[in-house]
Amino acid sequence: MYNDDSTAKLLGFRIRELRKLRKMTQEQLAEAIDSTGSYVGRLERGETNVQLHTLEKIAEALQVNVSSLFDEELQQVFKNEVIRETVLLMSEQNESRQKKALNILKELYKPDS
Repeated sequence: MYNDDSTAKLLGFRIRELRKLRKMTQEQLAEAIDSTGSYVGRLERGETNVQLHTLEKIAEALQVNVSSLFDEELQQVFKNEVIRETVLLMSEQNESRQKKALNILKELYKPDS
């Protein structure tokens, strides 16, 4: 089921994705928004709500528009619970484990010859 908890997790996932693209640590983002690393961690895991003012600071620190934090196409994809849970699980893994999982999926779903 798609609910507010899922929205918080999607927003957190998007913030984490953008932060990593900018090669920022949670602590660096926290400093940029006058907060703490633990708050950024809870936000990225979807465990806390965010105020609009803080969201604006986050978007500025990540050099994006606030609207890009709510990518509609991404949200449509994430309405599928299996895809959402898979991506969230993968995002918690290191790059090596992500690559291994991708190779396994490619092998499982390669077209029949």
